[in-house]
Amino acid sequence: MNLIIIGPPGSGKGTQGKLIAERYRIPQISTGDILREAVRNGSALGVKAKASMIRGELVPDEVVVGIIEDRLTQRDCGKGFLLDGFPRTVAQADALESMLGKRGMVIDHVINIEIEVEELIGRLRGRRTCRRCGAMYHFTFNPPKKEGICDQCGGSLYQRDDDKEETIRSRLRVYARQTGPVIQYYASEGLVRSINGFGCIDDIFHRIVEVIENGEAYAKRGSY
Repeated sequence: MNLIIIGPPGSGKGTQGKLIAERYRIPQISTGDILREAVRNGSALGVKAKASMIRGELVPDEVVVGIIEDRLTQRDCGKGFLLDGFPRTVAQADALESMLGKRGMVIDHVINIEIEVEELIGRLRGRRTCRRCGAMYHFTFNPPKKEGICDQCGGSLYQRDDDKEETIRSRLRVYARQTGPVIQYYASEGLVRSINGFGCIDDIFHRIVEVIENGEAYAKRGSY
């Protein structure tokens, strides 16, 4: 089973991706993670990626696609995979379809987690990070035992710049601009399964499992 998971910042996409990977025993392939691994390993593609990252530029599509292709040939992808953070553009989606086609493979479902903008802002705005160890907290969902103090190391908690409302709204605009065409790309192939991202982690995961395990019956219902 080959899956893609898509969702805006604060949607819980990463958490849901881990749960999906654990349930179906497939690797969760995060673009950021494999780029960093390629750089650490010093592979030819990793060297090219590092050069772009040092210059503060986006890693070129051909490099990202090459690294993804290398990753998909590894043994643990034999029973399927979950792509998280890829494809980000229609060009990348085309490249993915081409590389999978060469292997007689297809994408089975594109899980699209949807959530209202104001809900996302509320989630992200409430996050706090430990300056010392990097542990994450949330005023509502995961508050520290002592206000402003990390439970793990006693460090002070602060609000990251990218968790401030103005920055969040900017990130969401960029997400919509970049990802909208990708969602339409897969929607035209009947692969998008839109999930209501409001609620607790278990409820959202249950909706995703229903989509995956009941396939077309749920796909026809649209967002749920």
